[in-house]
Amino acid sequence: EWEDPTSNEADPGVENPFKNPSLLKSTDGDDSLKVDPARLLSPRLRGCNLYFIGMMGSGKSTVGDLVARRMGTYNFLDTDTILERAAGMSIPEVFEAEGEEAFRVAEAQVLDSVHAHVRIVVSTGGGLVMRNQNWSKLQTGLVVYLKVDPEVIMKRIEGTDRPLLQTENPLETLQKLTEERKERYEQADVTVEIEEGMSVEDVADKCVRALHDFIDDNPPAWKQAKAKAAADGLDWVQ
Repeated sequence: EWEDPTSNEADPGVENPFKNPSLLKSTDGDDSLKVDPARLLSPRLRGCNLYFIGMMGSGKSTVGDLVARRMGTYNFLDTDTILERAAGMSIPEVFEAEGEEAFRVAEAQVLDSVHAHVRIVVSTGGGLVMRNQNWSKLQTGLVVYLKVDPEVIMKRIEGTDRPLLQTENPLETLQKLTEERKERYEQADVTVEIEEGMSVEDVADKCVRALHDFIDDNPPAWKQAKAKAAADGLDWVQ
């Protein structure tokens, strides 16, 4: 059934709160926010999923979970956690028992089951983006790349049991992996650069703002047509 794009359901009329200070400033005279900008992100996405990508240790799970909880109407899923529950073993154990190729196959199967849902924030494995079939599924939503320097990541996960870093020089390995995946990572819809010392809350705030700006810069085709018609003094739906 055709849906009238001028209806309130199709266009909830929610604006970018960062461009409308009255939505954010409290009337009590303190520094608290009237509305959490993440809460206003949900209606603007209209069910579109968010996929967090980036290297291991970049904070995809913690940041993605916080963003989802702040949005209120979205659920959070972690592909690694789902895989571990399905396999009945940890990621390092899967690598040791089955090998990386078997892990990648299982990872793709998890994404197959996840991407059919709506209103979810998904944290993905660092190497998931390298398979074209996975990347095409991520394109059904908005992709957020958490960009963190390898040196900062190593400080976070030093002494890790992560399978791909069980080498003589983990930092060098991490740098190489980052370079190999860089081209795909940088195709994300939104890139959020994370500096050392930023808290999870800081990163989540930065993600929310970047997503609001992305929606402003990339309106649906019907909304562009509506705006053009209005500018031309026309009633675009006859």
